[in-house]
Amino acid sequence: MKIPTTIRWDVTPQQAIEIQRGLAARVSERDEVGDVRFVAGVDVGFEGEDNRTARAAVVVLKFPELTPVDYAIARLPVTFPYVPGLLAFREIPVVLKALEKLGTEPDVMIVDGHGRAHPRRLGIASHLGVLLDRATIGCAKSILCGKADEPKNQVGAWTPLLDRGEQIGAAVRTRVGTMPVYVSIGHRISLARARELALECCKGYRLPETTRYAHRVAGGAILAKVPDLCKDASQPTLF
Repeated sequence: MKIPTTIRWDVTPQQAIEIQRGLAARVSERDEVGDVRFVAGVDVGFEGEDNRTARAAVVVLKFPELTPVDYAIARLPVTFPYVPGLLAFREIPVVLKALEKLGTEPDVMIVDGHGRAHPRRLGIASHLGVLLDRATIGCAKSILCGKADEPKNQVGAWTPLLDRGEQIGAAVRTRVGTMPVYVSIGHRISLARARELALECCKGYRLPETTRYAHRVAGGAILAKVPDLCKDASQPTLF
């Protein structure tokens, strides 16, 4: 995957906020996703003393089978402070390093985080999508901003996530008896299609398989199903 090389990450929090405001205007909410053959999950974990090393995992699954076909891992020192709403500046640099290693390009990336459902309408999913000009979806476990009523307790039920009168996402029930997930547009996709794909990537669990695989790999697991595609064999755990 072609990764832009001119991005500056050595910015202050105030500069980061201004960058978000500028990039938010470039987000496409049109459904530009055609046939989906591969979906990817993106997740970032932290390791080392004081969690000063970021470890990103990107896992590509064949769709609709949801079987893993490729994945990559990367590590980088954390250089940006923890500031609510500026997650992308801590995590995207290492995500880009992982994406560079992929041999299979996904049609859509589902990011463990928000897209439009962000105070400045540019969460990590939207930020990543705009930088790469790729279709992305935000699928988060909790609300960052706005409010949503509880969806009906049936798979596929959803309610709008609203902030200051604007619909910025949806609370989606992916499994009966569990909390909903919060789906939002990342880039180059409509909210309806984002909800649809997030649901289609769930196999009886609250979180999409893309997120479940990426989370385990970011935490140090190795995909036993695709050992020949492993880009980092330093962690021997299999699943």
